[in-house]
Amino acid sequence: MQEVYEFLKQCGTYYLATIDGDQARVRPFGTVDWFDGRLTIQTGRRKEVSRQITENPNVELCAFDGQRWLRVSATAVEDPRIEAQEHMLAAYPSLRELYAPGDGNTQIFALEHGQAVFSSFSEEPRTVTF
Repeated sequence: MQEVYEFLKQCGTYYLATIDGDQARVRPFGTVDWFDGRLTIQTGRRKEVSRQITENPNVELCAFDGQRWLRVSATAVEDPRIEAQEHMLAAYPSLRELYAPGDGNTQIFALEHGQAVFSSFSEEPRTVTF
C-alpha cells in the first residue's frame, strides 16, 4: 500500500468516482494520506461527494503519471478521529484556509477492502490487494 500512496502523491491529482443514485460521478481530488497504516482521503462534510460516499461507500479512483496509471477500488470508511484530520491537514497546509480539525466539516475516509491495479501499455497489470 505504501507504493499506492506514493504513486498517488506523485501524481498530485487523481479522479474519484462515486455513485449518486444510479449515476456515476467523477471529480478531481488531490488529498491522499497514509495514516495509522491506512490510505486516507479528505473532503468536506457539506459537499455532495460526502453524501454520495455516505450513501454508497464503494468508490474508485484513478491516477496517471504520464506512463502508468493506477486504478483503486475500495470501500470508503469514515475515520472520525481528530488525529486523522490533523495528520491530513498537516500534509496539506493550504487546506487550513477551508478546514480545521474538529470543525464539523473536515471528513476523512480510509480506503479499505480493496484492490489497486497498476497498468501501462507496455507491461502486464499488477494488482495489490488490501
